[in-house]
Amino acid sequence: MILYPAIDLKDGQCVRLFKGDMDKATVFGDDPAAQARAFADQGAEWLHLVDLNGAFAGRPVNGAAVEAILAAVSVPCQLGGGIRDMATIGMWLEKGLARVILGTVAVEDPALVREAARAFPGQVAVGIDARNGRVATRGWADQTEMQATDLARAFEDAGVAAIIYTDIDRDGAMQGPNVAATAALAQAVAIPVIASGGVSSLDDLISLRECGVALDGAISGRALYDGKLDLAQAMKALKG
Repeated sequence: MILYPAIDLKDGQCVRLFKGDMDKATVFGDDPAAQARAFADQGAEWLHLVDLNGAFAGRPVNGAAVEAILAAVSVPCQLGGGIRDMATIGMWLEKGLARVILGTVAVEDPALVREAARAFPGQVAVGIDARNGRVATRGWADQTEMQATDLARAFEDAGVAAIIYTDIDRDGAMQGPNVAATAALAQAVAIPVIASGGVSSLDDLISLRECGVALDGAISGRALYDGKLDLAQAMKALKG
């Protein structure tokens, strides 16, 4: 399992939201590139970036911050938020992103996901964000009736590199991940699954590692910023 430190971007700053609420943002720094370097210096193998403003706007908003991160580190980065057309996908990959994450369009325009996965093999992931098992879109503001597992299965043959599964009610709440739901999703598809939302301790990571199905990785944000989780120690545990 890979540990993906998260850098969530709002108004050019590093923040963490509480359960996806933009009005409940805690600012952890105003230099995203410096934060990225810090994670890289601690041995991070990947970075997980989110353009929070972009997720609501439907287009890149924190592009300058993302470009600064890409210039500052050599570790691969994946980005979600506001990526909803082929031009934007191509633009970000040309700028050096290793992987783009498509969330809202996976629900609203699944054909675009398939087209992108064909055009950019290994560089397109699907972000599935859910409350009580049902998918939410547009920065988690719109709730759908679609089940997360059904959406994941719809891309089984599309060639996507990974699914990033976020339990919204666990995100930023420091209450632990939804291990059962994550394991069930990973069991339902052959696509590699990355767990997100609520990872706040070493025990959480070990629970995901030992959930009964092989996960590709886990994303953690607030716990790393708060010092509740030591990146080097966590990475060592996941390799165990």
